[in-house]
Amino acid sequence: MAQQTENFKAKGLKVAAVSYDSGAVLRQFAERVGISLPLLSDTDSTAIRAFGILNDTLPADHRRYGIPFPGYFVVDENGVVQSKHFEENYQERFTAANILVREFDDAGEMQGEAETPHLRMSWSASNSEVLGGHRVALVLNVEMKPKMHVYAPTVDGYLPVEWEIVPSNGWQGLPPDFPESELLHLPAIDEIVPVYEGRFRVVRDLKIGSRNQIQPLVTEDGTFTVEGTFHYQACDDKVCYLPQDIPLKWAFDLKR
Repeated sequence: MAQQTENFKAKGLKVAAVSYDSGAVLRQFAERVGISLPLLSDTDSTAIRAFGILNDTLPADHRRYGIPFPGYFVVDENGVVQSKHFEENYQERFTAANILVREFDDAGEMQGEAETPHLRMSWSASNSEVLGGHRVALVLNVEMKPKMHVYAPTVDGYLPVEWEIVPSNGWQGLPPDFPESELLHLPAIDEIVPVYEGRFRVVRDLKIGSRNQIQPLVTEDGTFTVEGTFHYQACDDKVCYLPQDIPLKWAFDLKR
């Protein structure tokens, strides 16, 4: 969160963190690691309970009882929660950059691009540096060429777009969030089908495994690679072209 504070500010957003630790502990922690964002002390976990994020998996006599589940609330200027991003396991958590990508259309960090006769595509990630347990956002930005369209995942009887992530013990690719499609009338066969034209953006989360799971996949330079494929069949107003595959690759640094 601290590393993304300036990016939040650039979008007109204020950031604060809430903890059950005392003010003195938070002050020492902020000074030690150089955190400048507000750290709010909730020693009785009053606010934590009010937001329904008290970690109730710990017994009341446990020394860490009162700790919240790790995550984020996005709150508007009227104090109304607009969205929330949480994991039950404290060792797994969304990155702040993930929230910027998902909630505020941040571009993320560019990882690659490609062009075919039918479209232009670039792909990025919310974070290029990760820790075990991080949940990062992967992004595809697609621009269809004039008169071209591809079929949305909800189509019936045609080849839809598909985003595949190569499986691994070191990560889990969650289902992609495709945008709402447009309905296109095909006069030649008098059908109406869901398609994407122009520009569209697809986001999906990648859950990084524990350090023990990801470490065997890390190279000598401290990086690991996640690969995938974008499958599509493009059509214009006259022709449907052969199906195409665009190979995708994301490189990540595993922080120590």
